[in-house]
Amino acid sequence: MASTDTAAHSEAGKLVDKAATPSDIRGRPAERAGSSRSFAAADVVLRFLLFASGVVAVVVMVTSKQTELIPIPIPPFLMPRPAKFTHSPAFIYFVAALSVAGFYGAITTLISLFALSKPAAYPRLLSHFVIFDVLLLGIVAAATGTAGGVAYIGLKGNSHVQWRKICDIYGEFCRHIGASIAVSLFGSVVLALLVLLSIYSLSKRIPKHSY
Repeated sequence: MASTDTAAHSEAGKLVDKAATPSDIRGRPAERAGSSRSFAAADVVLRFLLFASGVVAVVVMVTSKQTELIPIPIPPFLMPRPAKFTHSPAFIYFVAALSVAGFYGAITTLISLFALSKPAAYPRLLSHFVIFDVLLLGIVAAATGTAGGVAYIGLKGNSHVQWRKICDIYGEFCRHIGASIAVSLFGSVVLALLVLLSIYSLSKRIPKHSY
């Protein structure tokens, strides 16, 4: 009997040691609030970068018009021919997608600023943000890849289907296109970071039980 009582007391002592003290319980909400505030601050910065990259990519693409004199089949006459983004459906889709990304970035930046003042509302916002972030990441990545494919044809051409390159003639136009696509690629990376941040932040909210 004495050995049984000793074992029981020893087991109870271990359970008491593992139990959280009142100071630990009081400290957990404050620690959780501080963590939420840090995640919200990082979220604001990334969403502002998304807004800025969307606006810059659209502006650079829209201002890419260039006109050059092109020889016609009856020499020695030359005809002015413009090159602008509206001549390609891929570039039109690119402008539409990045416009949506910029608008989304502006709206969610304001909402994230609101979450900084009320950290308790941040987890609920994250559960909505992560869905739209993933959706927009797919849209922006698709627009960037499509525009990049068309831009590559303009830069290198394709001898197999007799598509000649145009960047040797419309140099400024191609530089605008390349810069816009590079900024869009940066925006895609920002969106990917936002998705990872949201998933990590939500995973930190999952209670962990120790037995």
